[in-house]
Amino acid sequence: MDQRSLPTMRSKRLGSELRRLRTERNLTVSEVAKRLGCGQPKVSQIENGNRGIRLGDLTALLDLYEVADDRYRRRLGKLAADVRKVDWWTSQGPLVDALRDYLMLESDSGLVRVYEPTLVPGMLQTEAYMRQLFASRLPEDQVNALVETRLKRKELLDDHLGFRLRAVVDEPALHRIAGPRAMVAEQLRYLEQVGRRPNVTVQVLPLKARFVVDQFGSFSLFTFRGESSIDVAWLEYLTGGTLLEQARDVQAYACAWEELTAVALSPSDSRQLIRALIEENGS
Repeated sequence: MDQRSLPTMRSKRLGSELRRLRTERNLTVSEVAKRLGCGQPKVSQIENGNRGIRLGDLTALLDLYEVADDRYRRRLGKLAADVRKVDWWTSQGPLVDALRDYLMLESDSGLVRVYEPTLVPGMLQTEAYMRQLFASRLPEDQVNALVETRLKRKELLDDHLGFRLRAVVDEPALHRIAGPRAMVAEQLRYLEQVGRRPNVTVQVLPLKARFVVDQFGSFSLFTFRGESSIDVAWLEYLTGGTLLEQARDVQAYACAWEELTAVALSPSDSRQLIRALIEENGS
């Protein structure tokens, strides 16, 4: 990946971390540039995610910022190395470009927590359900590309030791699955079955649930591999999404997640509810 391919979600995450470390030490861009023996634009470009950073420069910065945590230093080193990583979706064409930030977050995570109030989460969808959703608003050639991408994402679920998915699905989403009864039943059966995997947890938020969290749309919380705490939150909207990295913002969604999982049905009770819906659809 050359510099023209930047910024990416990884380079922006790295730059944001380095900027935070610099400001915490009350250092200016000019002072950092002088220490590295480079111009100020280089430091600014790195912090903005528009430029990668060599391992030697990264080590010098972390020493300057007095970062002693070896685990944290390794994490930033891995992130710096992965800035130029060529991911599988780079060959999927321009239609997938709008999804690359989310795909990077997802592929770099060991744990993804998803709340979805209106749809079955993408990783838990059958191919028929995906096609039904995309075909309602997109031409066939775009439908095929997006279905292929979503099916590829689902391969993460096969990594039972390296990837976990926890999902809370609002009950109305299960009643809104559009399409033939056989397709609806197939989707519900798959949801019930995939929830039995050791690295997948599915909880249904029942209609009768009462909790104090303000109303909000779908969101995801990402814990990156090798880390013990949630790093970022991702908020969905109609034409894309927004990344939240500030600790205060992420903590707010982490608290919302805890409240949702507390009032949602247990995984076993959720499967029982899903089986009842399958019977309603005649299968």
